[in-house]
Amino acid sequence: MISGPCPGAGPTGHASAPLLGVEEEFFLIDPGSRAVSSLGSRVVARARAAVGDLVSGEFDECQVEVKTPPRREGAALYDELVAVRGAAAAAARAEGLGVCASGTPVMGRQGPAVVGDHPRYRAGLDQFGTLLDGFTICAAHIHVHMPDRETAVLVGNHLRPWLPLLVAMSANSPFLDGRDMGYASWRTVIRGRFPALGPPPYVESLDHYERLTAALQESEAMLDAAIPFWDVRPNPQFPTLEVRVMDVPAEAADTVGLAVLIRALVVTAGALVQRGHTGPETCGELVRAAYWRAARDGWSGKGVDALTGRILPCSVQAARLVEHVRPALEEHGDLDRAVAFLRRLAERGCGAQRQRISWRRRAHLADVVDDLARLTFDEESHWESGHREASPSGRRERGDQHVPVRGPGRIQRTDG
Repeated sequence: MISGPCPGAGPTGHASAPLLGVEEEFFLIDPGSRAVSSLGSRVVARARAAVGDLVSGEFDECQVEVKTPPRREGAALYDELVAVRGAAAAAARAEGLGVCASGTPVMGRQGPAVVGDHPRYRAGLDQFGTLLDGFTICAAHIHVHMPDRETAVLVGNHLRPWLPLLVAMSANSPFLDGRDMGYASWRTVIRGRFPALGPPPYVESLDHYERLTAALQESEAMLDAAIPFWDVRPNPQFPTLEVRVMDVPAEAADTVGLAVLIRALVVTAGALVQRGHTGPETCGELVRAAYWRAARDGWSGKGVDALTGRILPCSVQAARLVEHVRPALEEHGDLDRAVAFLRRLAERGCGAQRQRISWRRRAHLADVVDDLARLTFDEESHWESGHREASPSGRRERGDQHVPVRGPGRIQRTDG
């Protein structure tokens, strides 16, 4: 994700700002049914003709992943993200599909799941078996340049208590396969099934970290010690700390808002590490409890402050985060962008709230998918023309009036 000059190099931008990169995963959507479509390899082949490996495949053939080049300024990162989203959307359109940013598939799929052709995916199926059934989820990953892996793992200690808030701010997966799961981030719940996913443990050093991952690999709870799937990790290929806890946001501006907040948090933590602070030894069970509360309630509720154990509104926790990292935000020129992101959350809620608002307009899940598709690449006319051609009425003809039920019940149909 991030290679090239060290942070501080280069003639332009804020010299002290570490380089940033973003990865996002999206669903490919059939414009007629709004179900996910397993044509990922064909879409990736088309996109690579335009942008190379900035678009790639994912675990499930109904997904694609986009990546930005590393950038120092938030505005440049936004431009890159919009461009690569557009490349993925154009390639999908050429295959008669749409692109949708949601943490889980709203309408499910037609036909069986098709796992991507990658040795790691096949090894995961062999090792974890049916635990991977339904592991079709989309995330945003933020990369921040790090000087070395020792610093990266200790910075991760400082990030652990803030991860539940990032879950709440990014929550964008209330629906799964045509039903409201009663959670804001069902993707977080799905990941919580696995023995070595979720928040990383507190570690005393890089050596401690590597001994722990080796032991987990030997136990077979972890597939590969070099590639742990914790929500914060030193990236195995690039000199970055990778934060992987977020549902993919529908809008690029929200992804970049999260990215600059995370960079400021990493920079603030890095300064503490340089002064000898290895991070708070926050109780792992308390962090997991905070994850669960954030996944259930999202931005609109209260959450567990993992630093204190207190129950606080997410807006209060976010304000405390901004104050904690304000010097870094100001130094990098990111304060306005971060504040604008939080203002959008205050005004319209997180992605899960917005998905439910889309559904409540007419009790049609197709509206949720359509709104997500428009927001994902902000080209309403292309998406509208695609799904209008699929149905003479301009709406999905089969199953258009599915009503999602909160909790364990399956979708119900209404007569009108």
